Amino acid sequence: MAAPAYALIATDLDGTLLRGDDTVSDRTRDALARAAAAGARHIVVTGRPAPRVRPLFADLTGGLAVCAQGAQLYDSGTDRLLWSRTLDRELAEQALGKIEAEVGQVHAAVDQDGVDGLTLIEPGYLMPHPTLPAVRVHDRTELWAAPISKVLLRHPALTDDELADVARTAVGPLATVTMSGPGTVELQPRGVTKATGLELAAERLGAGPGATIAFGDMPNDVPMFGWAGRGVAMANAHPELKAVADEVTASNEEDGVAAVLERLYG
Repeated sequence: MAAPAYALIATDLDGTLLRGDDTVSDRTRDALARAAAAGARHIVVTGRPAPRVRPLFADLTGGLAVCAQGAQLYDSGTDRLLWSRTLDRELAEQALGKIEAEVGQVHAAVDQDGVDGLTLIEPGYLMPHPTLPAVRVHDRTELWAAPISKVLLRHPALTDDELADVARTAVGPLATVTMSGPGTVELQPRGVTKATGLELAAERLGAGPGATIAFGDMPNDVPMFGWAGRGVAMANAHPELKAVADEVTASNEEDGVAAVLERLYG
């Protein structure tokens, strides 16, 4: 059998592989199956923590998922983390303080580490993705009760891009700042990105950047596009990602991932 066009297919979830109702379309499942029959592997690379990814594998064929913006590698077959990296909670508190010194009060949430970690939200924080479960706490100190993979931030007045820009300057070397979706500015362990997570996962699968095609829609996918041999942005993607993409496909609602896979593996 001839080698597939790309041996590894890396897809973001929200706004990319998933439709707005958190489902994978029949067309997309068929396209992924066709790629697998041609010898390609599929890996999910998402900002969601592992517990928020687990239910989605009922719609997929199983395998690995790079979660929490690259801080976790989840194996759906064994329902365990193969590795994870946590964000130091003292540094997270310092980072929040520095941001609030610049822009006033922000509202925060955290994703706890582990396959059963909770998403905790402080008073005033509104979940940008209402279908994802979260536990509301009484005050911010409760956010630091257990190890965390990242902090999520929202500001009552600033746009996501404005908050992310201020946070990067204020936080400096304490953490990596990324913007991964509407209402989702995040702090993660310094140096951790989707690219670092994907690189480690690809090594386990015996694939390199040149053999990888990546799909995404938000600025947090920019490092992944920089690592992969080809980056495909969705029609609904943020302008920052489209600017560095090799190709723009149809939107997630129009099966943009499937359209490219059908062309490559059909």
